[in-house]
Amino acid sequence: MHDLNFIRENPKAFEEALKKRFIEPQSYKILELDLKKRDLLTKSQDLRSERKTLSSSFSKLNDKEKSNLQIKVQEIKTNIDKMENEINNLETQLKDILSSLPNLPHEDVPIGKDETSNKLIKKVGEIPSYSFKPLPHYELGENLKMLDFEQASKVSGTRFVYLKSQLAKLERAIANYMLDKHTNSYGYNEIIPPNMVRDAAVFGTGQLPKFSEDLFKTNTDHWLIPTAEVPLTNLVLDTILLEKDLPQRLTAWTPCYRSEAGAAGRDTRGMIRQHQFSKVELVSITKEEDSEKELERMLNCATSILDDLEISYQVMLLSSGDMGFSAVKTYDIEVWLPGEGKYREISSCSNCRSFQARRMNARYKTSDKNKFVHTLNGSGLAVGRTLIAIIENYQNEDGSITIPKVLIPYMGNISKISKS
Repeated sequence: MHDLNFIRENPKAFEEALKKRFIEPQSYKILELDLKKRDLLTKSQDLRSERKTLSSSFSKLNDKEKSNLQIKVQEIKTNIDKMENEINNLETQLKDILSSLPNLPHEDVPIGKDETSNKLIKKVGEIPSYSFKPLPHYELGENLKMLDFEQASKVSGTRFVYLKSQLAKLERAIANYMLDKHTNSYGYNEIIPPNMVRDAAVFGTGQLPKFSEDLFKTNTDHWLIPTAEVPLTNLVLDTILLEKDLPQRLTAWTPCYRSEAGAAGRDTRGMIRQHQFSKVELVSITKEEDSEKELERMLNCATSILDDLEISYQVMLLSSGDMGFSAVKTYDIEVWLPGEGKYREISSCSNCRSFQARRMNARYKTSDKNKFVHTLNGSGLAVGRTLIAIIENYQNEDGSITIPKVLIPYMGNISKISKS
């Protein structure tokens, strides 16, 4: 949500920032509604004051005067009620507009409509070479009889998979390793959050109202979480924190559910784009002056996993048109997949500044006033895509998969996955 005071004081700057997001001018409409609302509030307050003054003189009047005064006071009350209804309507219109507008991009963000304008920040690691043609993960997994898309399709439909045997164990090992690294080395607090949330939670992080078609909803009016960012960030919903208790750094391994409404025909084979997948999420709640540094820290926490796994990756700074709705600045981490012969996203790390906090009413107490917290989120990493990256980067000519060194203790000390 945007700061209305900022828009009042900086309408041109607000317009210029929205243009970088390729959004039509909105400040005139916002300020017009805001002016009407404030004008009505003033008139309403004046009428309340008049009613109070008239009511205070009631006991001094004769019966006829009292009767006339009652009629006048009732008229004033009727006008106040009408004004309050109009004020509520204007507030709803304002909220609808403000909640539909994305966050304003950071000054570092490259301007562009899509991923073609993203900026390469760095490449890490050597792209592996093979003496044979590397296969995609789905062929390797099916040959091992440890990925079963066919039966999953019968049971659940497209974009689902059964993970079996050692590949199922490997996914769990990856998640456990990530959680241990983030909690032990980087001080994140592990959480097991709810997997179903109410409207207020998904509104708070920015998925509602604009992106409801990307989510799954139950018949109890709960939403299945598209990422643990939602319940983790909403731990501060409607709260006032103490400044000394910041930053808060949270992590969780959860299943995630996405309808992939806009992905028709894309990545239909394999595990790249599933309706259900697992992810280790990182969330930070910080003071306003600390969020820039926290984003760089979060990025380093996420990339350290790929460093440990010794898999090549690159970091991209997303353009203004490619960023998520709530982000002011986003880094994408893209991992090399030999089976596809290209880099694919495995994590996004974003600073949302106070955008989500305003929607959640999440603040912290300073010595002189309350301020909105800044929120950040990132994948640390997407577990399913990390599994894909390991399968493809550590494949052998005979179709077996070598286990990365750091994961061997998590795999019961086996060093290779082979066909039974």
